[in-house]
Amino acid sequence: MNEPQRTRRPGGRSAKVAAAVHQAVTDLISERGYSGFTVGEIAARAGVADSSIYRRWGNLETLLADVTLNRLNAQSPMPDTGSLEGDLRTYAANVAREITGPDGLAVVRLAVALSGDGQEGSKAAEDIRAERMGQLQSMLDRARDRGEDAPDAYGVLDHILAPMYIRVLFGMVPLAPGYIDGLVDRLLLPQNGSGA
Repeated sequence: MNEPQRTRRPGGRSAKVAAAVHQAVTDLISERGYSGFTVGEIAARAGVADSSIYRRWGNLETLLADVTLNRLNAQSPMPDTGSLEGDLRTYAANVAREITGPDGLAVVRLAVALSGDGQEGSKAAEDIRAERMGQLQSMLDRARDRGEDAPDAYGVLDHILAPMYIRVLFGMVPLAPGYIDGLVDRLLLPQNGSGA
């Protein structure tokens, strides 16, 4: 007699484990900094076995990259407002809200720290950058498809994201809406033909 196959529920145990592990990582980074903890401490705080973390993520750097990307994608999704200006303003406001939120500085520090943490850390940081730049590029390609003159993804990085991240890293917060809009305006001004 065949037993019925069990179907996996989306958001079941696997999702709960991932959420608990992600929160444990974020909490530990907030408390101790990037390199002040081990996989064992993450597992203990999340209430899971070390083997669960290694089985799912393979190593600490891959887990840290996953936490960073998950937070960025959940809190700062790529908007589709129908115009490049609207998309950039919404995106910049979302990023500002995320990086100045309760766990924002920890996630920013994590992304920075991964870059300087050996080969595995560098690969994880490159994966984060590639994912985010690809998402930015899709937003900009959408604008071009609508006939808008869009900057490249590095323009968004240099003119909007980098200044906000630097301010957060140096404790120059909050990021006021007028400041964020000014960053978008300075990026778009040359695109609109109004620049010097």
